[in-house]
Order: sequence, then C-alpha cells, then structure tokens
Amino acid sequence: MKFSFVAGAAGVALCVPLLSQGADADGDAAGAHPPAIEAIVVTARRLDEARNGLSPDTGSTVYKFDTSDIANLPLGDNTPLNQVILQAPGVVQDSYGQLHVRGDHANLQYRVNGVVIPEAISGFGQSLDTRFVDHFDILTGALPAQYGYRTAGIVDIHSKGTTFDEGGNLQLTGGSNDHRAVSGDISGATGPFSYFLTGSYLRSNLGIENPTSDRDAIHDQTQQGNGFGYLSYLLDDDSRVSLMFGMSDNRFQIPNVPGQQPDFTLAGVPSVDSSTLDANQREKNRFEVLSYQGKAAGDVDYQVSLFHRYTSVQYQPDAIGDLVFNGVAAQILRDDEEVGVQLDTSHRLNEAHTLRAGLFYNQERFNTNNDSAVFAADADGNQVDDVPLTIADNTRLTGHTAGVYLQDEWQPVAALTINYGARFDKVDTVVDAQQLSPRLGLVYDLTASTRLHAGYARYFTPPPMEKIDTTSVAKFFGTTNALPSDANTAVSAERSDYFDAGIVQQVTPQLNVGLDAYYRKVKDLQDEGQFGNALIFSAFNYEQGRIWGTELSTSFHGDHFSAYANAAYSVAQARDVVTGQFNFDPDELAYIDSNWVHVDHDQRWSGSAGISSKWQDTTISADAILGSGLRRGFANSESLPGYTQVNLALAQHFDLAAFGTLDGRLAVINAFDKVYELRDGSGIGVGAPQYGPRRALFVSASKTF
Repeated sequence: MKFSFVAGAAGVALCVPLLSQGADADGDAAGAHPPAIEAIVVTARRLDEARNGLSPDTGSTVYKFDTSDIANLPLGDNTPLNQVILQAPGVVQDSYGQLHVRGDHANLQYRVNGVVIPEAISGFGQSLDTRFVDHFDILTGALPAQYGYRTAGIVDIHSKGTTFDEGGNLQLTGGSNDHRAVSGDISGATGPFSYFLTGSYLRSNLGIENPTSDRDAIHDQTQQGNGFGYLSYLLDDDSRVSLMFGMSDNRFQIPNVPGQQPDFTLAGVPSVDSSTLDANQREKNRFEVLSYQGKAAGDVDYQVSLFHRYTSVQYQPDAIGDLVFNGVAAQILRDDEEVGVQLDTSHRLNEAHTLRAGLFYNQERFNTNNDSAVFAADADGNQVDDVPLTIADNTRLTGHTAGVYLQDEWQPVAALTINYGARFDKVDTVVDAQQLSPRLGLVYDLTASTRLHAGYARYFTPPPMEKIDTTSVAKFFGTTNALPSDANTAVSAERSDYFDAGIVQQVTPQLNVGLDAYYRKVKDLQDEGQFGNALIFSAFNYEQGRIWGTELSTSFHGDHFSAYANAAYSVAQARDVVTGQFNFDPDELAYIDSNWVHVDHDQRWSGSAGISSKWQDTTISADAILGSGLRRGFANSESLPGYTQVNLALAQHFDLAAFGTLDGRLAVINAFDKVYELRDGSGIGVGAPQYGPRRALFVSASKTF
C-alpha cells in the first residue's frame, strides 16, 4: 500500500487515461505525448511514488492500493472491499460490513473510472466486488472542490479492463462455515475495442455477524452473486466511448438467538422456539454508466457520463416469531432508482495554472412499502388483544440534486502548490437546501524528502434519501409498534467546516512515515441507526457535532519484504437530536438535548498492520486490525472492550508441465480465535448484538489463461 497526501484536484476526475493502440499500462504511447491530464502529476516524482508520500495535486490525505497490495492480503481478491479499505488509517469496522472513516458514519463516496456510483441502500452485502479493481485510492481530509455530497472518504476505483490486456482467470474457494465460492473473469481486445467481464457466486453459512459468541451461527446462510463489465471503444487517439455496468444480488438469513422468551401472545400459538425463526433479507443493486472522454482545442480534457442506478432491500419477517418476540412483523421493501449526468473538465492554462470545472445532476425516486402486523395496545404499550391487525405504511418520494465546481491548481514556485476553488450544490429531496462551499489546499516541499500540507473545506452533505425513515407515527398509535415519541421531523442536510494538516517524511528510500491531524465542526450532524426490528438503517440529525483526531502511518517496501502499520485516535461527539426524534426513548432524548454524547460509531483508538514476504514462488503474509471498542449503554456513555484480530496466509505459485500455471492459497482468519463483540445490542440506534468472526480456514485455487 502506498500513502500520500494530495492538494487540489488533479486528474482524478478524468481518471481513465486516454489510450492509443500500443499504449502501456500507464497510458503512454510510444512516440506520443501523454494527455495533459496525466502530465501534471509528475511533480516531485520521488515522493509521489513512495508508499508514504505527498503529491501536489490535491490537499487531502490519500491511501493507495494496487493489485499487489490486494494479493498480499490473506484472502487476496476474495477479500470484501470493505475489509480492504479497513487497512487504511482512521477506518473503523462496524457490524453488517459498515465502515466509519475519521469519526463519520458511512458517508463514503465510491467512484469507478472517475464517475460517481450512487450509493446503495444499507444492507449486509457489498455492492462492489474487489475482483474488478485494478487499483484504487482512498481520499480523506480537506477535499478539493470536485468532490461533494459524500465526503468522509472518496474510494476512487480504477477498474481492470482500462488497458488492452487479454486472458482470463478462474478461481475456486472453499472453507469454514461451508464457504463455497467460484469466480472468473475474461478480458480482450479487437482493434480499437476492448472488454473486461467478471462475475462471482458465494454460498456460506455465515452471512451476517453471529449474534452469539458461539462458533456456528443459527440460521445465517447467505447466497451472493456479483458481476461487473467494462467495454471501451477508441474513436481516435484523443477520444473514446465506454460502457461499464455492475450488479449484485445478495440473500441473507437473519441469524437467531436461542433461549429467548416471547413478550407477546398470538392467538392459537402456544409457544415459539426462538432458534427456529425464519426471517430473511434480499438486497439487489445494479448500475450502468455510459461515458465519452475526449480532448478539445486549447489543451482541454473532458469526460461526460450518463449513469443509472437501482437498489432495493426487502425484509421478509417470520410472520409468527416477529410478532410474539417483537410485537410487530413488518414486511418491508425499500427501493431507490437514480439517473443523472456528470461532467468533468481540465484546462492547463500555463505552467503555473490548471483550471478544473464540472457539474453533477441527478433525479432520484424512492419507494417504501411497509405492511406491518401488530397487536392493539393500551396507552402504556401493553398488549390488549391477541389477534393481530395489519397496517399499510407506504411512501413515494422524488428528489433532485445538482452541483457545479470550479478550481485552480496554482504553482507559484516549484516547491509550493496551492489549490483553491468552490462548489455550489442544491438539493430538493426530503429537504430543499443549498450551499456555496469554498475549498483551499496547500502542499509545500520543505526538503527533497519532507512534504507539508494543510487544507480547509466547507462541506454540504444532503440527507441520503434511500435511508430516510418515512414511518407515519400516527398510524401506529395504540399498537405494539407505537414509537417512543411523536416528533416526526424530516432529515436535514449536514453542513461542516473541516480543517486538516499533516507531514510525510521519507526516512529512507524504503521507509516512509506520515502524521496527520484534523478537526471538523458540524451543523446538523447526520447519523444512522437501526430503530425497527428489520435490520435496515434510518438517518437522523444531531443539532451540533464536533470531531477531531490524529493519524500515524508507516510503511516499508523492499525487494522481497513489505510492511505497513497505522494508528489513529479519534473523538466524535454530538448533542441535541433534531430530526427522527420519534425513534428515541424520551429519557435518552432529554439527556442528549443538554449533553455532549459520543456517537455510537465513535472508537477512540484504531489500528491496522500487515507484512508480506515473497521468496521465488512463495508468499507469506499477515495482517491485523485492532480497536478500543465502539460505544454502548445509555446515550452511548460506555464503550465495549478492545479487540485484536490477526489473519495469516500462505500463497504458492505452481508451474505444472501438464497443466500450466496454478496459484494456491491457504488463509486463516482470526488465527488466535479471539472472541470479541462489535456491538452488544445497546447504544443509540443499535438493535442487536454482533460478534466478530471466529477462527476460519479457507483454501483457494486459481487458474490464469
């Protein structure tokens, strides 16, 4: 992994380099000049190529992963994308595959080949598969003006298939919890046309984190299918048209906890065993992006993209069990469809100035179908009838988001890069809001091996429409699904001021050390929680938020050995719940109104580390994650115990005369079988306990052709 700081907005918006026939993997053709969008990233090359370096093109912190970094992880490209991202500094794991970057709740933006991929509805599965990734950057901190909306971190992915490679791969994996997976890809080119296609299928008896500390979960099977494709056609040396598409279809059983006692009575049902419940959830996502990339007169590079995304989550309850244990059996379908356009341009005026500008527009439609079986109840919430009644609570929402940006990368002297600009965004969804957001980033080469950076960003984060809780509070008065309070305020857009500064030192050609610090002051801080019995997240706002922290990163890269280690300290606090109050207990709501509380995803200390050693055809690798524990208890006043998880792997390349080449891998997850809780079922918006994985063994074999 490579670590760098970047300041302003270089060619990330046009991140797929133009390729002519015969071009190499970096996009440089023999006898031809590379596009201007690429040429501007060569300043301070020795530091830029270091694992912990500083690049002058933006003012934010960047952590880089390529295919070799992914291959060195114990599970290789079988590693879910969220687990790869977890190896970056300042990233905290949570249950259901969630990630928190620098004290923020989710708020991650995913880009593939320069195009924003609208986020999916929160669920258990990953909508993007690691297997199609060639390399990617994680950007955090004070981001330049081209980045808006989801700003805790930018996951900027460059897919495979953007070069003219030919061949394919087939991989089989098996392991603990009856884990069985098959994946494959194929790529090729014919004249100016190139393609890359990949797909995978997984079946396992551990789909969601186990709600108990037992080795085997009860009723936790999952089936997951993923696919991705990239098609490209070169019109000439300066333009191309491309189509990329992806899909995921994931099914999960909701795991059971044995020995629970029912709280409600259903007519004709004498008893229910909590270990036999059969609740399920299905998550579907797909996206398509059509892009045209070209070069205009006057040294202007541009890319325009049309995109479409559909996402849905369907929760199917255990019709009897959910009623007798929770007092409500809700059959819920949330789906969200989005279409839009994105334009990014870059114009190099002269040696000192490069202008960048762009726009983004989308239209979104969100639907909720909620059919809930409930019991009648008195004013205190006590059941008064054992015959359920059904309440339909359906919602339709339509919204629009639009934004434009303009920025200038200015290099007044060789050692200093200043990136300044602004973006204007307007959102009309569940709220009607707008904001002008200035940005400023500075990078200074103090010496040939020392680079400093500092930045400021004003952020505007619209509420995630696909996570809006549209429950009609009044419909459930007098039932066992009555909500704690009757406040039903729409979620607001978040506004914040972000300050970031850091230094990177190249100690030796192989060893780099980075230190970064940040502070964020927030108005209408957005957070999410699981407030119903369905495992679907809903957004709400605190009136104020304050987040600060520091990150230390180190990395070493030699010919046969590489290692990295990251440590982060973070504090994320908020006060006064101002939207979604109907989900909160009145006593907790009153306490939060007058006290700073830790948000539920606040973890004081986190860290990650890894080593990899390769000798001839054998690679031995290990990685580890650690944390001081997420929050728990009344108003998040306590924290869970700390944890450490260590993973090991042995990879071997075989050259078999009769069969050709074959790659094998043996991986052990949680090698020391540490039992730890990610959640204990308490805290703001936490609905159930979840444990980290127990020790598991996986074996895979892949054949390249």
